[in-house]
Amino acid sequence: MADRLLGFVGVGRMGGPMASRLLDAGYRLCIYDVSEEATKPLVARGAELAASPAEVASTAEVVLMSLPTPDVVREVALGGNGGIINGSRVRTLINLSTTGPGVATEVAARLAERQIGWVDAPVSGGVTGAKAGTLAVMVSCPTPAFNEVEPVLKVFGRLFHTGEKPGLAQTAKLANNLLAAAAMVITSEAMAMGVKAGLDAKILIDIINASSGRNSATQDKFPRSILTGTFDFGFATGLSYKDVRLCVDEAEALGVPMVVGAAVREMLAVTNARFGAASDFTCIAKVLEEWAGVEIRA
Repeated sequence: MADRLLGFVGVGRMGGPMASRLLDAGYRLCIYDVSEEATKPLVARGAELAASPAEVASTAEVVLMSLPTPDVVREVALGGNGGIINGSRVRTLINLSTTGPGVATEVAARLAERQIGWVDAPVSGGVTGAKAGTLAVMVSCPTPAFNEVEPVLKVFGRLFHTGEKPGLAQTAKLANNLLAAAAMVITSEAMAMGVKAGLDAKILIDIINASSGRNSATQDKFPRSILTGTFDFGFATGLSYKDVRLCVDEAEALGVPMVVGAAVREMLAVTNARFGAASDFTCIAKVLEEWAGVEIRA
């Protein structure tokens, strides 16, 4: 598998580190991104720069893509003459993006008409995990396709084959991201209450982490990005809002009530409106600071 040529579309905050790990593992790359700045470091390491997603797909049989929204995924995969579907060489498209099961199913069906296989492979673990190769990679695709792409995806972290149906891995990713966002919201509320009452924020976090209330926000996000006042965990509010919205929409389509999920979605909508889509999603705690009139800092 070493020295195999792969395509990679979308080499930004997440895609860039993942593409870099593929180069570290000995793969050759043909890449495309709308940002010249994003492609420069990879080109400097020997990656071939293409002029469009279709050109990437005319160069490599296996193409990976890491893109921000379902609409962008749909356009890059299927759109016009420049879409991946129009490539002359591509046989398998691996989607590392979070799109929700609806878009995954739609794109998979369109690609199948051209005999192009679709592999859902959304990832969790953020930029830090992408750089370290410790991502959780959720995969849904037929077993023969999984066996083929497994060596490539293992470069990114731990694999979980969720099944063969398009969109299953997307559903798993949405469930995970809902829980991560919910932990941020409820922890911010609890911390604002505690600090307002006179507790030291650092001591309260230490108590929670030694007790039954500990979660991903108390163990990682608060110590790293909130108690320090940096609010720079590395995941945009707009993306978190998108993921939670997709999750709640999917639950409604399945007839599954999401009372708490809907509340988390609203809290992210407020944070998005207050601090902007590009802000870090740890700014949820900033909203609670403003509402409570406190600072949740060490």
